[in-house]
Amino acid sequence: MINIVIFASGNGTNAENIARHFADSGTVKVAAMFTGNPRAKAIDRMNRYGVPCRIFTREQWNDPIEIVDELKRLDTHLIVLAGFLSVVQPAIIDAVGGNIINIHPSLLPRHGGKGMWGMHVHRAVLESGDQESGITIHYVTEEIDGGAILCQRRCPVLPGDTPETLAERVHALEYEALPTTIEQLAARLQ
Repeated sequence: MINIVIFASGNGTNAENIARHFADSGTVKVAAMFTGNPRAKAIDRMNRYGVPCRIFTREQWNDPIEIVDELKRLDTHLIVLAGFLSVVQPAIIDAVGGNIINIHPSLLPRHGGKGMWGMHVHRAVLESGDQESGITIHYVTEEIDGGAILCQRRCPVLPGDTPETLAERVHALEYEALPTTIEQLAARLQ
């Protein structure tokens, strides 16, 4: 069994999609969700699937000894960032041998890096005049949005798009691609 831990900060729709997808899996288990936001809607979403949630403090995040210990206790094989808004500490990346992935709402390397998350990304895509957008699933490294790309999916930018309408199409790509990418990685980790 491959144990994954999801890190989420907010609404948690991608986290819920992962939990739902692997709820009856015989090969992948969502062992826990970690968050630094005690009001994250993701907590309620994970509770529906019986996924334990761990809330950490800013101090624990800045000196992640306890977080790393918990990841080891859970026998974590893969960490999935699903709407997680903090820069990941190197000790956490090392704790899982670099097996940590993120989903980014653009076609990296475009519109990535510090400050590029959520609607900020969709606004940047529209302001740049890009003809297409999409998602990138990539490994997490110490460089923000700089890790090796595992998967990209594309969608058109349509005339009259707003950040919200573009976000809807991009989000649909996330729901499709993230569970499939996790399955592929789990097969390699077995």
